[in-house]
Amino acid sequence: MKRLAFKMQLNEGQKDEYKKRHDEIWPELHQLLKDSGVSEYSIFLDEETNTLFAFQKVISEGGSQDLGQTEIVQKWWAFMADIMKTNPDHSPVSNALEEVFYME
Repeated sequence: MKRLAFKMQLNEGQKDEYKKRHDEIWPELHQLLKDSGVSEYSIFLDEETNTLFAFQKVISEGGSQDLGQTEIVQKWWAFMADIMKTNPDHSPVSNALEEVFYME
């Protein structure tokens, strides 16, 4: 199993809306993530910088950020585009993070 981490940027004042939308994640998106081997997916917010830090375990080569070709993920990205920094295709601006320490 591989561990992935990445960061994204939330727009100012959107914490509650971001949390609400994720609390109500679409069942078909949740199932796609599970079926794609994504587990233990957590997103944390640094409120001082509005930086979102995401962590997930995956059993395949790619993680959630590699599912952008699917219709449901494209719809999710469009749904989230008004509250976070995105690319022209509505995908979140995302920077992969290198693991430099791990303790089991």
